[in-house]
Amino acid sequence: MSKASPADIMPLADVMARLRDPDSGCPWDIEQDFASIVPYTIEEAYEVADAVERQDMDALRDELGDLLLQVAFHSRMAEQAGHFALQDVIDAITQKMIRRHPHVFGDGARREDGHAQWETIKAAERAEKDPDPSALAGVAIALPALLRAEKLQKRAARTGFDWPETDRVIDKVVEELEEVRDATTPDEREEEVGDLLFAVVNLARHLKIDPETALRKANGKFDRRFRSMEDMAGDAFAGLSLDEQEALWQRAKQLEKGV
Repeated sequence: MSKASPADIMPLADVMARLRDPDSGCPWDIEQDFASIVPYTIEEAYEVADAVERQDMDALRDELGDLLLQVAFHSRMAEQAGHFALQDVIDAITQKMIRRHPHVFGDGARREDGHAQWETIKAAERAEKDPDPSALAGVAIALPALLRAEKLQKRAARTGFDWPETDRVIDKVVEELEEVRDATTPDEREEEVGDLLFAVVNLARHLKIDPETALRKANGKFDRRFRSMEDMAGDAFAGLSLDEQEALWQRAKQLEKGV
């Protein structure tokens, strides 16, 4: 097989065709279906995000390749089922990007109107595909919960259903936190915690913060500080009192800040 040119991803389609060949392919690849591959697709997308977060360009190159492999994998399975092939995916997204950017590819449209045009065209395309008249139509149920909450809120906000000031959103977060405190049954607590998380996502949106990115950074910070605590205490860590562990946590924070 010849080496692919920088813009040629079709050799990847050839590799997937070989892997999925019923007679001579890889047994693991052959037995996969769309549902079994989806978790890998999601995982690879998060690994791309992780490489970006770490600003590791070598890792980003590799993770983008892994994500591209997922596109080729799904496309090959679809081709075998008679639905579409990788080239159809490429053609469709190419045409979509051209269609949704008339301010770039059209004649004389104002560039500063680009985002508004994108949303208008996207809404029209969605209306053609989905008879659901709701402003929330098309927000996938399978999205990660934080992302789906943000998308639902953005869609609702376009209709005017949104708090006008950030302070009102903060008040709502405090209100939901109090309702968590007042909940008395497991079902009530689950519902109120869900409402609290939804309100926090809304606050992030008003502050123009991506909640997934913020939580991922918080996870990373906790990971670093906890490991630092373990390093300081050694094997004795698990046997320390909560107050002693808290003292280590505060020391870990100071070390991270260079104090």
